[in-house]
Amino acid sequence: MSQTTDHATGRTIAQAFLDVVEARGSDVALRGKEGDAWRERTFAQYADEVARVAAGLRAQGVERGDRVVLMMRNMPEFHVLDVAALMIGATPISIYNSSAPDQIEYLVGHSGATVGIVEDDSFLARFEPVRDQLTSLRSLGVVQPGERAADFTWDDLLANDPIDLAAAAADGSPDDLVTVIYTSGTTGPPKGVQITNANVLFVAEATRQLMAFDDAAGKRVVSYLPMAHIAERTVSHYSNLVLGYEVSCCPEPGKIAAYCAEVRPNVLFGVPRVWEKIHAGLVAALSADPEKAQQFDEAVEASRPIALRRSWGEATAEDDATWAFLDEVAFTPVRALLGLDQLEVAVTGAAPIPADLLTWFRAIGVPLSEVYGMSENTGLMTWTPERIKPGTVGPAAPGTEVAIAEDGEVITRGPHVFRGYLDDPEKTAEALSDDGWLHTGDIGELDDDGYLKIVDRKKELIITAGGKNISPANLEAALKMIPLVGQAAAIGDQRPFVSALVVLDPDTAPVWAKQHGIDFETLQDLADNTDVIAAVEAGLEEVMAGFNNAERVKKVKVLGEEWLPDSEILTPTSKLKRRGVNTAFAKEIEELYAR
Repeated sequence: MSQTTDHATGRTIAQAFLDVVEARGSDVALRGKEGDAWRERTFAQYADEVARVAAGLRAQGVERGDRVVLMMRNMPEFHVLDVAALMIGATPISIYNSSAPDQIEYLVGHSGATVGIVEDDSFLARFEPVRDQLTSLRSLGVVQPGERAADFTWDDLLANDPIDLAAAAADGSPDDLVTVIYTSGTTGPPKGVQITNANVLFVAEATRQLMAFDDAAGKRVVSYLPMAHIAERTVSHYSNLVLGYEVSCCPEPGKIAAYCAEVRPNVLFGVPRVWEKIHAGLVAALSADPEKAQQFDEAVEASRPIALRRSWGEATAEDDATWAFLDEVAFTPVRALLGLDQLEVAVTGAAPIPADLLTWFRAIGVPLSEVYGMSENTGLMTWTPERIKPGTVGPAAPGTEVAIAEDGEVITRGPHVFRGYLDDPEKTAEALSDDGWLHTGDIGELDDDGYLKIVDRKKELIITAGGKNISPANLEAALKMIPLVGQAAAIGDQRPFVSALVVLDPDTAPVWAKQHGIDFETLQDLADNTDVIAAVEAGLEEVMAGFNNAERVKKVKVLGEEWLPDSEILTPTSKLKRRGVNTAFAKEIEELYAR
């Protein structure tokens, strides 16, 4: 425990960044597309822009302790702005790009931000209706100016003489805030999670120890998830500053597959829906040739147990020979096609992933593992990239403690635990006990090796009319293993039995329909088709076989329209908003129980 703590003690993100700049100034740090061409910034160029933009922020009146709100897509300028704010002792805070004016009013008001910086006119338009209510906000700038009025631009910031970065960094403290992460608000108003230098540096060092490679410098990563989420900040932004990753910015999450094909990342984090989409797309492509698809499936099934033995260092010589053959004839071309052929670490998190899907990726040579964490513990609580146990989220990270409270709740303690919620001592007291334990709100189990299995969210357990406590997440993970199903929501609170809404997979379902001679124009046509419904219901029987009778999903309603992130149904990281589901599909849910 002390090794992790000692290495991270007494430093700040700003100081760590300058260490990386000194060691690797001529190496590429940031990449972003301008049209179809990539523009690259070295670490030295990155630092120069930080120094100039920091001076520009000071010219806008930003002082130590102030907060700067950022609202923009994944772009190199974000990284520069975030670090520039840190350099002068301010706290940069990202808010979700989908935020409506009333949400902006709440977030800016609650954080007390004095300066805001947005990407372009489309974001300025969201601020304008509430600008008069943002009493703390002195000025609002824009990176890519258009027709709407802004107080300053990116070029204005960059035009300043650079500050002395070493002197500025020396003023910082490990206890200073590096950001405030606002929770996605699935169970009420967003809370501001205060993350410090010490939190981030501890997690960076723990990650360094866990990684499959000795030197992180130059490892390629694609930044595509919202910077308002702790996962993206940790995986790309802070890892770039502290570990020296090369970050390629992808402004549209839906383009991640195309960016992977270009970038060939060494490290890739994705919420389960990202991995589900990759899997579904590949299965759909292979199914065009049934014979080849069957051969590929047979290769995957042969590889599954070998992949797990390889993960534990227990593969035999025969295993290695079989793996090498399968990899050459089946898996290597597929990984290259997906742009995943140079992956050394692949991680899923933020929501449960079906164990069967995780082992499918391991079987084809994508080293996927599951991480567990939350904003309140800086994104990392349990994880191991190897020696994995599918269905668990790994053991406690180095230097941390994980335990199960008397009521089954997962609790954790260590330097990764946040300072508390911004201006909310009551919620802070609910989350943090006096002896430093963070209460996660999740129900879990620890096995004899210390591997954690998440059973469910305490507040999301379905309690049927018969009093049975049921985990919707486990049921939903199983439902998504029905080949035609892409998304699912279990229903059953205070109901006589459990039912579910299932959404057809937009990649797999059309291919299946064509193979079965079904005419359709839209996915809704397929959702209404009796043959499709029958196929889903047949799959339901199969995937529910492992659950007892009281837990099983008895009925499903098949839907055609895919649920999109950042909507009334899903958070920006594709977690279900259960209240939103119940509201949006009240009629369909009632019909499930009426028939």
